[in-house]
Amino acid sequence: MIAMPKVIIDAERCKSCLLCVEFCPRGVLEVSEETNERGFHPVVMGDEERCTGCGICALMCPSVCIEVHR
Repeated sequence: MIAMPKVIIDAERCKSCLLCVEFCPRGVLEVSEETNERGFHPVVMGDEERCTGCGICALMCPSVCIEVHR
């Protein structure tokens, strides 16, 4: 059994620039309907099972609020 990658998004640091969403090759990230304390709609994982743990989202995030654990 292969372990699924774990993506952790710090919603309070996310400023909803959507670079991670745009560059995700599998399209697993989406914008939350909820807002964070700063009034932004943070990015959340959509279909976690499709995530390969490539880490592109974390590399693209200017707020450094995404961690990928494989």
